[in-house]
Amino acid sequence: MENTLESLLIRNVSKTYANGVQALADISLTIPPGMYGLLGPNGAGKSTLMRTLATLQEPDQGQIFLGKLDVVHQKEEVRQTLGYLPQEFGVYPKATAEELLDYFAVLKGFTERASRREVTEGLLKKTNLWDKRKQKLGGYSGGMRQRFGVAVALLGNPKLLIVDEPTAGLDPAERIRFLNLLSELGENSVVILSTHIVEDVSELCTNLAIINQGRILLEAQTQEAVAALQGKIWRTLVEKNKLPSLAQEHQVISAKLLGGRTLVHVFSLVNPGNGFEPVAPDLEDVYFSAMSGVHGQPAPPQEVEEVQP
Repeated sequence: MENTLESLLIRNVSKTYANGVQALADISLTIPPGMYGLLGPNGAGKSTLMRTLATLQEPDQGQIFLGKLDVVHQKEEVRQTLGYLPQEFGVYPKATAEELLDYFAVLKGFTERASRREVTEGLLKKTNLWDKRKQKLGGYSGGMRQRFGVAVALLGNPKLLIVDEPTAGLDPAERIRFLNLLSELGENSVVILSTHIVEDVSELCTNLAIINQGRILLEAQTQEAVAALQGKIWRTLVEKNKLPSLAQEHQVISAKLLGGRTLVHVFSLVNPGNGFEPVAPDLEDVYFSAMSGVHGQPAPPQEVEEVQP
């Protein structure tokens, strides 16, 4: 059951940096408990929003509430119930996981040794690092370091957990282990997964928002967003040099190189003919539809983004 007291409310948040770049433009979102995906390309404003929610910077305007807590004006109270795994999570290579997690637990207020040992042991087991607890962090793989970062972020049972681009650079096995860990965490808190990887959101998140150039293009339940495109996505294989003329005739949302030819997906309410066949939509189609303006007002003509398989 959704507990509105634990929801995160973002209202009309904007942020412009000193160099004139507007990173966030009037962002409003309602983020319920559970796994929430924030999806967008690099440079879309995701990390700016994550740092703002994590109380590391202030918006120029707007309000943010975690339950009854004012995130902008009650930073210390928010930090007591916040877990944050930034995109670049540095570790001390000569410390063991057990030592460093114990150190962070002291900083988090676990001053009593026995309770601290119980908490750190539980988190190392939860993140599947207990058997490697005495290994120095410098010898950890990328996936192990990310899981250690989650252990640190989970100290104190946070009501809000922010995870920024967590699977970038992980090999497939590590990525699956990490996503399985995250999926267990969304039961008792708001967990925001900020990523440019569509599959991460598709596999984990009940709700999502798509952001680009500091603006929210789409806010929806993940499955509803996919279902809304049912019967509206069509595909065909063409030679690459035919793509520009195809883009003039149809609403092309994505083009992938496939075996020397180009697999094109278009949005159309009716059968486009010309060799197109219907295809069951997925979250990638939702993402590219939103990026090309299909979900809102038509976007201005733009170059189709080619996606490497």
